[in-house]
Amino acid sequence: MLAVEQINYIRHEVNQKGETYASIGRRMGVDPRTINKYANQEEFKKKEKQKRKSPIMDPVKPILDKWIKEDLKKKKKYQRTAKRMFQQLEKFHSFKGSYRTIRDYVSQRKSELKESMSDASLPLESFPGTAQVDFGTAPFKYHSEVIDLPYLVMSFPYSNSFYFQVFPSENTECLLEGLQRIFRYMGGVPRTIRFDNLSPAVKKIGAKGERELTDTFERFVLHYGFTYEFCNPGKGNEKGHVEAMVKYVRNNFLLPENTVLNLDQFNQTLWGLAEEDRERPHYEKEVVQIQLFKEDQESWLMLPEKEFECARYMEVKADKYGMVSIDKKQYSTSPRFAKQKVRVCVTYNNINILTENNDIIVRHSRLYGMKRKSMVWQPYLDLLSKRPRAIKYTSLYDQFPSLWTDYLADCTEEEQKSALRLLGELLKNDDFSLLNEALQLASSHGHPSVDQIKHCFYSLLNQDVVHRAITPKVSIPTVPDVTRGLSHYDSFFQKEGSINE
Repeated sequence: MLAVEQINYIRHEVNQKGETYASIGRRMGVDPRTINKYANQEEFKKKEKQKRKSPIMDPVKPILDKWIKEDLKKKKKYQRTAKRMFQQLEKFHSFKGSYRTIRDYVSQRKSELKESMSDASLPLESFPGTAQVDFGTAPFKYHSEVIDLPYLVMSFPYSNSFYFQVFPSENTECLLEGLQRIFRYMGGVPRTIRFDNLSPAVKKIGAKGERELTDTFERFVLHYGFTYEFCNPGKGNEKGHVEAMVKYVRNNFLLPENTVLNLDQFNQTLWGLAEEDRERPHYEKEVVQIQLFKEDQESWLMLPEKEFECARYMEVKADKYGMVSIDKKQYSTSPRFAKQKVRVCVTYNNINILTENNDIIVRHSRLYGMKRKSMVWQPYLDLLSKRPRAIKYTSLYDQFPSLWTDYLADCTEEEQKSALRLLGELLKNDDFSLLNEALQLASSHGHPSVDQIKHCFYSLLNQDVVHRAITPKVSIPTVPDVTRGLSHYDSFFQKEGSINE
């Protein structure tokens, strides 16, 4: 086909100047019949490319499209090559065409599908396979007390569906733990997820809107491979679907207050609630939401084989008592790490104190709420049982329950060693309650021995607290009060002759 400028020249020379087709043809080096065609053509419609049927390629195109869509959900190293697809077509579908034809088709379709998926992420609300995330807050009953706890909601605007999980905080570890739980439960990863500018994810917003992500969130995104989007500051309406879903979840599932004894067990019940809710018709599309959710699923990315470690690591220096401060809470390590640096692994529910080789020194349940200090006694008791005199020169003496500090103060050095060994043996979960009862019971007739405390402890543990009174058959002489310490040895150093007197 000639260029527009050439066609205009031909029409001007023939129709305006009266030149012959042959003379213009010689001048332009074009066949006179072509000059005739363009000089007299009345319509200049765009010529549609004819699509010829291909008896060899047409039957396998749907198969190739399916394979390409499946592979685009995977990491590149797990995607099939055009050659591999060609081999599978030959082996399983009796394909008789050439490898070059398959290679060209796969290359073209991959480009088209990638472009289509890229366009589909904007606007987020209109396409399957996308999600929005935000936290809400609801009241819960915990040990007869009403407390507010955050819950993480992931909503799917296309199908009007959701999942949610309750956590003790809105920190980075809780956010990532919640996202990973949802990914793993539903067996896929949304292609695009829109967030508010949550502090667990965004460290800083630049002048031109660039986001500096927190290190852990950035690694989480790389691990799961989804595309993240953030709302403009103060524009919460840009994630309006999840904001509406946060209210829907609270009103329909979390009010009035749920009683929570174990948060992990409670969260297990929430999956079914979300899936039952999907049985209702979509508010706009007049289709049951579960059908639309299946379209969401078809567009998700595949899960990576390994889970992400939703934890952050840090180095902190212990004080002179071996205590470290994490997020303004105090956690014990061990006396041997006093004034030394230790490695800490922080998860949403645990604080693990580690050695340089990542061996666990001690594990704490992570503190939330008003409690400020977590003390694991075993590492300290082991040391103190070997050096009981040192206890009076440390703050640990004051951190024992007062019942035990009074008892230890009245003990000899050997008794202190035995008592501290007993505490190390019997103290479970750093709860002194049963040991306090045992000491009180054993002290009812004076200063008890370690064996007496141990006996009372196991009696209480086995609920054997009934003690029958012993009626003596013979008269027992009155035993004088015991004087603790060294004064009762004075009788051995009386003056000579006093015995005969």
